[in-house]
Amino acid sequence: MNRLPDIIKHIIIINILFFVATMSMQNVDFGAMFNLHYFENPDFKPWQLVTSMFMHGSFMHIFSNMLVLYFFGTPMVQLFGKNKFLFFYFSAGIGASLIYLLERHFEFTGAVDALINMGSNKQEIYDLFSATKIYKNEQLETANSIYNMQMLGASGAISGLLAAYAWYFPNAEVYLYFVLPVKAKYFIPVIFIADLISGITGQPLLSPVNTAYFAHVGGAVIGLIMAYFWKKNQYRMY
Repeated sequence: MNRLPDIIKHIIIINILFFVATMSMQNVDFGAMFNLHYFENPDFKPWQLVTSMFMHGSFMHIFSNMLVLYFFGTPMVQLFGKNKFLFFYFSAGIGASLIYLLERHFEFTGAVDALINMGSNKQEIYDLFSATKIYKNEQLETANSIYNMQMLGASGAISGLLAAYAWYFPNAEVYLYFVLPVKAKYFIPVIFIADLISGITGQPLLSPVNTAYFAHVGGAVIGLIMAYFWKKNQYRMY
């Protein structure tokens, strides 16, 4: 097995440190500081576009992301080199978050506009937002959930890596459930098509129900675009 690149090791360690701190220091609200919030929420801070990539909500969440990073990040570091890989990783992660925020913004404004058309005042709507209250009005519940959203996880960056891997190594075999070999050019697109369908319909297919589907899709799109142009133009970064 190829040696684990230092940059992959460091990213994994940082993720683990964030996770351990979050789990062990319950009196500190790391989520409010580091998870990605909707940009109209007072808790939104620009640095959350980066820090949210190192936050995870459960052991399985961080384990699955770091496992994929281990297997697919290693060959990409060997292909790109450390600096280029870092640029790619953070670009895919931040790009995924921005695309997800944009999708959330369209849904949020649509819900708020519908409420205004029903006779509500915009300030009155904003005054009702509460992270703990459940509303019977569908539009108000949608707007409230987006306003108080917190996105976390490395999945956007990981999705970019998967898309790039499938582009550079289309015939490499990916082992489904560690048993069934499937070529990357078939297996990886299916994941993101399923996430796109889930994002549109709201029905989970391959990813859990609380997944930020459009962040996955966004990361894959950013990763694929970068991989396409880098491969075409033999882009280098030293």
